[in-house]
Amino acid sequence: HPQHGDIDIYRSNFRGLKHTLTGRDERTLMKLVVQRSTDVVLGVHCVEPAAGELIQLAGVAMKAGATKADFDATIGVHPTSAEELVTMRTKVEE
Repeated sequence: HPQHGDIDIYRSNFRGLKHTLTGRDERTLMKLVVQRSTDVVLGVHCVEPAAGELIQLAGVAMKAGATKADFDATIGVHPTSAEELVTMRTKVEE
């Protein structure tokens, strides 16, 4: 993302575990926007039915100044879509 300079993007697009039982092809998209120089999480994007619940909690973490390392050090609740926010490790290629 050369036009944004000091930004790293982490993105995940997946079919939720619950849909292996429902048979639905519904997908979830999550993205973290991180300032490379400080590791601070600048934004969280979430597209899925429970997005409001997830974004509310992400907002609290961001307001507290959470870093990507803070997200990475958090144990994910399994099986939930929310655990994806704390297990994304691969940056989107520029």
